Amino acid sequence: MEKAIYWFSKNHVAANFLMLAVMIIGFTSWGKLKKEIFPETSVDVVLVRIPYPNATPEEVERGVCVPVEEAVEDVEGVDRIKSTAGQGMGSVVIEVKSGYKVRDVMDDVKTRVDAITNFPEEAETPTLEEMILNAEVISVAIYADTDEASLLEMSNRLRDELQGLPEITKVTLSNNRPYEIGIEVSEDTLRAYGLTFDQVANAVRASSLDLPAGSVRTEAGEVLVRTEARRYRADEFARITVVTRQDGSQVKLGEIADIVDGFEEIDLESRFNGKPCMLLRVFRTGNEDTLKVAAAVKKFIAEDAPLLFPEGVSFEIWKDDSKYLSGRLDLLGRNAIFGFVLVLIVLSLFLRPVLAFLVALGIPASFMGALMLMPWLGVSINMISLFAFILVLGIVVDDAIIVGENVYERISRGEDPRHAAPAGTHEVGVVVIFGVLTTMMAFTPMLGLSGVSGKIWPNIPLVVIPTLAWSLLQSKFVLPAHLALLRRHDPNKRTLSDKLLGGVDRSLKAFIERVYQPVLNLAMRWRYVTTCLFLALLVTVGGLVGTGWIKFNFFPDVEADVVIARLRLADGVAFETTRDAVRKIEAASNRLNQEYLEKHGASVIRNTLASAGVQPFLNGFEALAGAPKGDHLGEVTIELIDGADRQMSGIEIASRWRELTGPIPGALELAFQTQGAGGGNAIDLELTGTDIVELEKASEFVKTALADYQGVIDIADNNNPGQRELKLGIKPAGEILGLRLMDVSRQVRQAFYGDETQRLQRGRDEVKVMVRYPEAERRSLQNLTEMKIRAADGSEIPFHEVAEVKMGRSASAIRRADRRRAISVTADIDKAVPGANANEVVASLNAEVLPKMKERFPGVSYGFEGEQKDQRQSVQEIGQKALLALLGIYVLLAIPLRSYFQPLIVMSVIPFGLVGAALGHVGMGLNLSIMSMCGIVALAGIVVNDSLVMVEFVNRERALGHDSHDAAIKAGMRRFRPILLTSVTTFVGIMPMVFETDLQARFLIPMAVSLGFGILFATFITLLLVPVIYLIMEDTGRLLRRAAASQPPLPGFGI
Repeated sequence: MEKAIYWFSKNHVAANFLMLAVMIIGFTSWGKLKKEIFPETSVDVVLVRIPYPNATPEEVERGVCVPVEEAVEDVEGVDRIKSTAGQGMGSVVIEVKSGYKVRDVMDDVKTRVDAITNFPEEAETPTLEEMILNAEVISVAIYADTDEASLLEMSNRLRDELQGLPEITKVTLSNNRPYEIGIEVSEDTLRAYGLTFDQVANAVRASSLDLPAGSVRTEAGEVLVRTEARRYRADEFARITVVTRQDGSQVKLGEIADIVDGFEEIDLESRFNGKPCMLLRVFRTGNEDTLKVAAAVKKFIAEDAPLLFPEGVSFEIWKDDSKYLSGRLDLLGRNAIFGFVLVLIVLSLFLRPVLAFLVALGIPASFMGALMLMPWLGVSINMISLFAFILVLGIVVDDAIIVGENVYERISRGEDPRHAAPAGTHEVGVVVIFGVLTTMMAFTPMLGLSGVSGKIWPNIPLVVIPTLAWSLLQSKFVLPAHLALLRRHDPNKRTLSDKLLGGVDRSLKAFIERVYQPVLNLAMRWRYVTTCLFLALLVTVGGLVGTGWIKFNFFPDVEADVVIARLRLADGVAFETTRDAVRKIEAASNRLNQEYLEKHGASVIRNTLASAGVQPFLNGFEALAGAPKGDHLGEVTIELIDGADRQMSGIEIASRWRELTGPIPGALELAFQTQGAGGGNAIDLELTGTDIVELEKASEFVKTALADYQGVIDIADNNNPGQRELKLGIKPAGEILGLRLMDVSRQVRQAFYGDETQRLQRGRDEVKVMVRYPEAERRSLQNLTEMKIRAADGSEIPFHEVAEVKMGRSASAIRRADRRRAISVTADIDKAVPGANANEVVASLNAEVLPKMKERFPGVSYGFEGEQKDQRQSVQEIGQKALLALLGIYVLLAIPLRSYFQPLIVMSVIPFGLVGAALGHVGMGLNLSIMSMCGIVALAGIVVNDSLVMVEFVNRERALGHDSHDAAIKAGMRRFRPILLTSVTTFVGIMPMVFETDLQARFLIPMAVSLGFGILFATFITLLLVPVIYLIMEDTGRLLRRAAASQPPLPGFGI
C-alpha cells in the first residue's frame, strides 16, 4: 500500500487517467442502467387460480381450494397457504420460505396441482403465476358520453396504438366487462319447437368450428383439407341450422333465439370525472426505462390521440408513478449540488480553497465509481438506490478530509508537498481504511433480510458500499497525487481568501485553547461525574422512547396525492343500491372540491374515478388474484393536486370527505385512506379457527373493543353475512320418473347460468358463447318454479312437481389461512387525532383485549398481518443483524488498535449517537420510523470513525512518552479540526435533505435526521467523553493490575 501511495503521488498523470476512466465508465453506465420506480422483484408468492363457473363459495372451497391446499401443504419451501373461495373462482396464495427459489417451489406446486384428479367437472384448468412487484408505470383513462361497446372498441384501439410505440411492450385494459355472445331461448320457444337446451347447444357446437381434415395427395402435389366454419358474430350464429324437418325445411338459430353480441352479465360501472370510462395500464418489462415509457405515453396522449379519435372522446393521464422517480432524480440532483457547495464552503473555511476543491472532487468521482459497478451488482436506478446516493452524500469524503487535513497540517509546518502528500496519507492510512470498513459494516444489516424487504433494502448498501470503496481509493491514490502538486504557501502574499482562512484558523485555535482545552481538563478531572451525567442523559432519552413519549410509526407520515374511499355492502344487494351509494360518495368529493375552490380560489381535486361493482385499487394478498368484483363493492378514488400547491393535507382531505359523505345505509365497510408509503390498514388482525360461528363472535368482540380506542376509525372485518341462495333438492315423484338431482341441477344451470358452448378468439379477446333463458325469464323465483324439467323419455314436468327449493344464505367469500377458516379485522388510525398511534393500540390489544378473547373463544388463534407483521419482522431482523454488525465493527476496530478493550472506548459513542438521532426527531417534530432505524444503524458505523482517530492519536502520544492525561489533551487538540470538519461536512451534506420541503423528501427525511443530528451529537461525545472514558479504562486497568499483583502465587505454578 505504501509503495502504491508514493508511486501515484509521483505520477499524477496515472492518477488523473484512473479518475478519468472511472468518471467516463460511470457516466456511460448511467445511460445503460434500468430505471424503475421500485426494484422489480418477486414477492415470494405463487398464485394458483381455478375458475369454477357459477359455483358458490362453499362449492369452490370444497371442490377447489381444499384439494389444492392438501396437495401442496408438504411441498418443500412452502411457508404459508392462504386461499379465498369466491363466487365462481378459487384463489390459493402460497407464500414461499426465505432462502428458496420461487421458480423451484412453483414447479413443485404445479406438479402437485396437475396431479389432482378430483376437481369438479365444471372447474377449469388451474393457472399458476409468480407474483412480481411493481412493474406498472402509468395509466390512461379514456372517457366519453357513449355506449359501452363503442368505448371498449376505442379502448382496444388505443391499447394497440400504445403497444405499437417502440418504448412500450405491455398494456392491459381494466374497468371493462369481457365480451360475450348470449344465445337466449325462451321456455315457450323450446316447447313450441320441441327442443331442449342440449339440442340447441349441440347445434351451435357442431356448426361453429374450424377442423383440419388431413390432406389429399394429387399428381400436382399435396392439398390440405379442412373445415372452416367458425362463427364470430351474431349474424353468423343466426344462420346456424338447429332443426331440419322431414319435409326439408330448416329452423335457423336466429328464428328461435335472440342472439346478443354484448358483454358478460356482470354489473360494473366506471366513471372518470363523471363520464363512462375504461383504464389502460402501461407496464415496464425487462430493461425498459420507466421514464421513457411514461414520456412516450404522455407524448402520444397529448399529440396523437386527439387526432385519431372522434370529438368528445377525452384522455387523461392517471396514476403516473413515474413522477415519483423523476422527482427523486430531481431531488438527488438538487441535494447533490447544494450538498457539494456547502461541503466546499465549509472545507474552504478551514483549508485552502484549492485543497477544499480537491477533497470535494471525491464526491462525483465516487458516485461515478458506484454507477460503474451497479450493473454488475444487479442494482437499477430506482427510488431506493437514489436515496442511497443522497444518504452517502455527506459521508463520502470523510476519508479524504482526514487525509487532506493531515497533509495540510504537514505543509503548514513547512514540509515539501511532494513529501507531505504521500507521508501524510500513509500516516493516517490505517485509521482511514478501517474507518471506511466500519462504515461499510454498518450498512450490512440491510443485506440478507427475508421477504420483500430483503429484496428492496439491499439497494442501499449495494450503492453505499461501492461508493465508499471508490472514495477510499480516491483518497489513497488520486488525492495524494493532486496534493503533491500544491505549492508552498508564500507568507508574503496574502489574498482575501488567505486573510479569511487565517481569521478562521486563529478563531478556531483560540476556541480550542480557551474553551475546549479547559472544558476537557475539567471533564477528565471529574471523569466519573462527567460519565454519570452522560449516562443519565442516555437513560432519560431511552426512557422517552421506551415509554412512547417519542412515538414510533413503522412508515413515516408521507403526504399522499391520492385518497381512496372503499365501500362494501351486504352480499346480494341490488347493483343499483351500490351504484347510488358510490355516486353519493362521488358527490361528496365534488362538494369537498367546491368548498376548497370557494375558500382558496383553486380546485384541490385533479381527477375522480368512481367504480361500482369493482375495487380496482384494493391492497392485500386478496388483490393478488385481481381486482375484487361484485355487486356489493364500490370504490371512489380522487387524485389531488401537488401537495406543495394545496392548503390541506391528504389526511385532512380524507377526514373532510368522510364527514361530507356521512353514513351509507347498509354499509359493512366504508374506509377513507390516503395512498402513501406503507399502504393498507394500520391494524390488520387475522383470526383463524375451525368453527366459523366462534370466529364471527370473536371478530365482533375485537371490533367492539377497537371502537373504544380514541382515533381508531374504519373498523371492519372481511366476513360478509352472505347473500340469499336457493338450494335444490329432488322430490320422490321426480325419482319415480327416473330423474336424478344431477339432471335437475344441470337443466336449471343451463337455463339460468347458461350452457357454455364454446370460446372464440376474436382478435385479442376471448369470447364466451352462452345458451340460456332470456333475461326476462331469469329475474324472479316464479321463473324457476314454472320452468319445465325434461325427463329421459322427452316428457316435460313442471319443476315444482319433481324438485324442491329451500331458502338459505351463502357466504360471498370464504377465506382460509393454513387450512383453517380465517376472518381479518381491520382498522385505521385517524392521524388528525393528537396522540393516536397504531403501535400503542396494538400493544394494548396484545396486553388486554386479545388474552380475554382467547379465554372466551379458545378455538380461535390470532396474528397481526399487514403493516404490523412487516414491522415485527423488519425490526426483529434488523435488530439481529445490527448486533452482528456491531460485532464486526468491534473486530475491525480491534485490529488497528491491537487491543481488546480500546474498541469499547471507540464504540462508546454509538449509544450517544442514538441520543442525538432521537433528540433530532423531537426537534424536527417527527416520529421515529423504520427509516429512522435504518439511519441509526448506518450511524453506528459512521460515528466510530472520528472516535477511532482520537484513540489512535492518544495511543501515539502515549508512545512518545506522555502520560494518559497529557496524551488525551494533546490528541484532542490535535484532532479537533479534522473531527469537526468530518462531522460538519457530513451534516451540511445531509442538511439540504433534512430541511427539504419537497414532498418527495418526506419519506427520506427521518433517515437523514438520524444521521445528521446523530453525527453532530456524537462529535461532541468524541471530543469530550472519549478522552474521559479512555482515562477511566486506564484507571480500571491499574486497579486490575494492582489486584493481580496483590494475589499470592498459586502453589506449584509460580504464578
